[in-house]
Amino acid sequence: MTETLSPALPNDVEASIDRVLKIASDRDVTLATAESCTGGLIASVLTDVEGRSHVFERGYVVYTDDAKAEEIAVPLRLIEQNGAVSEPVARAMAEGALRASGAAVAVSVTGFAGAAGPDDEPGLVHFAVAALGAPTEHEEHHFGDIGRGPVRLECLRVALRMMERAVTNR
Repeated sequence: MTETLSPALPNDVEASIDRVLKIASDRDVTLATAESCTGGLIASVLTDVEGRSHVFERGYVVYTDDAKAEEIAVPLRLIEQNGAVSEPVARAMAEGALRASGAAVAVSVTGFAGAAGPDDEPGLVHFAVAALGAPTEHEEHHFGDIGRGPVRLECLRVALRMMERAVTNR
């Protein structure tokens, strides 16, 4: 159970956090995050469980294009060609976080949590998980225009599920 965020998190999310951290701990797997639209939320919950935070290596909040390039080596050309909210960028974020952190598993999230530009789809989010010795996995979700908070909560659910699958397969 998370220490500080527990009152705000649904029970299914709490259970997912616990499973990810237990499996990672049992298998001695370290975790990293590369977050844009979630702004560090995933890293926050992974470090909020007493006795389990040792499996978390580090998190990158890379909200801007420049941050993605500088912190986790996502090529600016890739962002310019595909947009920051895209499958190629989500994959590059996860792979960059994996390389930069030295962790065994890294998850990334990039999307539009709320109202964006006129051509952007609110609730469109791309996720990727990279793991040592495994192909990078990607998921695209369309949560709709449900608001920033609800989109971020759904992002947390997806990212945790993807991480759980990755640490289980280690």
